[in-house]
Amino acid sequence: MDIQTLKKVIEDCGVKLYDTETNIENEQKIYRIFITMEGGVTLDKCAEITRIISPILDLDPPMSGKYALEVSSPGIERNLNTLSHFKQSIGENVKVKLEGEEVNTNIKGKLMQVKDNTITLYDKERQEDISFTLPEVLKARTYFQW
Repeated sequence: MDIQTLKKVIEDCGVKLYDTETNIENEQKIYRIFITMEGGVTLDKCAEITRIISPILDLDPPMSGKYALEVSSPGIERNLNTLSHFKQSIGENVKVKLEGEEVNTNIKGKLMQVKDNTITLYDKERQEDISFTLPEVLKARTYFQW
């Protein structure tokens, strides 16, 4: 199933597709679908999406061979892979690894703004705003300050 069809099926259930990923854990292939919804994702909603998506994926599998399907919330600490992910996380604490000319740069701060293709964080350590574009991001994720 292509990502647009998956997105449409999931949105018809009243939730939004956040992301998908494929992994191998303990020699088992896993296809994960991350969903979000107003008020938070419930176990019942994950089970509903699984029941709807599973037969469709049986006909049009996301990968070859046997795999396990998991449907869940992206969690409080989640990867940020798209501009949409960054926009949804404005105001949250974020860790970003940027590609640099000589060495990679790590930034930790509050996500302040996403405008056009530019992302701005307030770096607490440096006490300044740092802006960068999505293509510069090697890895980014939200984090929870305990």
